[in-house]
Amino acid sequence: MLQAFVLLLGFQLAGEVLVRVLHVGIPGPVVGMTLLAIGCIASVRLRKMCEAAATVLLGNLSLLFLPAAVGVVQFLPLLQKQGLAIGAAILGSTVLAIAVTALVFRFVVHHMKLEDRE
Repeated sequence: MLQAFVLLLGFQLAGEVLVRVLHVGIPGPVVGMTLLAIGCIASVRLRKMCEAAATVLLGNLSLLFLPAAVGVVQFLPLLQKQGLAIGAAILGSTVLAIAVTALVFRFVVHHMKLEDRE
């Protein structure tokens, strides 16, 4: 089990190193997780080794959200005063992000259809 955790952290470290060396705009843990996924696809042994650690991590995932919940409780007075404004900002930005994504998608699809005709 300890080897599996070391392996997971090693992939995360490898991702961090690659991002810093190559100056890529992607977070290191994302690169490390991609490398781990590729490794698990390529090696059944690696997959089985990581499976035990992943099961333990997923079983205790709710503990990782505890600091966020404590932060919300800590700022409860601020949320009581500004909760409506914060909620409106979150809702507005979500709707705006979905709308922009849909418009960009339509734009790309339209231009890909034009390229196919040529």
